[in-house]
Amino acid sequence: MPAPQILDAESLLCAAQSETGLDDYGDDTFGARFALAVEALVKLNMDEAGQRAAMNVCLGLLTSRLQFFADHKRISGLAEEVIENPLFVTGEPRSGTTLLHALLSVDPEARALRFWEVMYPSPPPGLATATDPRRAQSDADWREINAMAPEWLKIHPYNDMLGAGLPECERTWAFDFRVLTPTAWWRAPIGMYVGGLPVDPPAQYRIHKAMLQHCQHGRPKKRWALKGFHGPRLQAFFDTYPDARLIWTHRDPVQVTASRIAMATTLTQAFSGHVDPREQAAIHLAATRAGITDTLANPLVDDPRIFHVRYTDFVADPVGTIGKFYQFCDIPMTPQAEQAMRGYLNNNRGNRYGRFVYSTDMIGVDIEALHREFAPYRNRFGIEIEQRKP
Repeated sequence: MPAPQILDAESLLCAAQSETGLDDYGDDTFGARFALAVEALVKLNMDEAGQRAAMNVCLGLLTSRLQFFADHKRISGLAEEVIENPLFVTGEPRSGTTLLHALLSVDPEARALRFWEVMYPSPPPGLATATDPRRAQSDADWREINAMAPEWLKIHPYNDMLGAGLPECERTWAFDFRVLTPTAWWRAPIGMYVGGLPVDPPAQYRIHKAMLQHCQHGRPKKRWALKGFHGPRLQAFFDTYPDARLIWTHRDPVQVTASRIAMATTLTQAFSGHVDPREQAAIHLAATRAGITDTLANPLVDDPRIFHVRYTDFVADPVGTIGKFYQFCDIPMTPQAEQAMRGYLNNNRGNRYGRFVYSTDMIGVDIEALHREFAPYRNRFGIEIEQRKP
């Protein structure tokens, strides 16, 4: 017998407004968009416990959004914060972007978003006191996530940073209900929900910039070091951050596909309790194909503000690669920055929780044919077919 349907968008919007005493969601279109997100959740046919977990996530994100936009109206100077010369990392998933971001983040002259800041953004983190409970709360959240998905630490060992970890830029859109990121939805049994919700890149980057202003307010200005999947949104990205510099890693798409399938299969099983590996393979092969197609077709890929780097070159010399990127950006590689980056590499081995094992067999198609399909991309960026040890 199907579970009774208890997810209701209007009731959740009213509950968040009642809880906070606020009613401005910062966007006249938000209510209709939130209704579409709830409709997508309803179609997942969760049992009653799952629906209640999803309701709680929705309510938390809605209240956070209301408080966030209230801060921007009431705190003098917050909305006028200037975001100058930010550095961004991008690339296909599983192409070294997280390590690259981590190394940029330890430069003493840099500032990166932290999970505790985007999970609990209000009031602005720069105004937090030493007794602010949000760091401890996000640490507890991440211990819960890591307990639910222990294999994630093999895939993504940076999760051991807990609430001080480095979120992707997409996490700033969690309360915009355009991306159901696992780091917001782990308590709801929805697995890796990929795509299907309406996107609006200019609106999304307005939210992103507001989050940077929010987290910069009340702190000494530093150079932002950020990471996200910005390739398909380059026009809106550069419209929002015209003085940004972007480092873009490129890896053999066959290995990218295999790795992301293995990751998605693991996380979907952990968070939803069930997984169809063939379905995940189809979803993530299609996603890689879409990303590669967009990269080859997008004229902004050749924008002079973008520094392209091969994954194999980065892995062979991470600090040297960043040094070249800094030179490209006219940023000095200080001794302190180089020392911090090398220290991070020495103290944070990628296999510290065990080796992440995956195989191209998981893709479920003719691999040689796939190599031929991706040859134009490999030729464009000088990428060789990657041979991994079993």
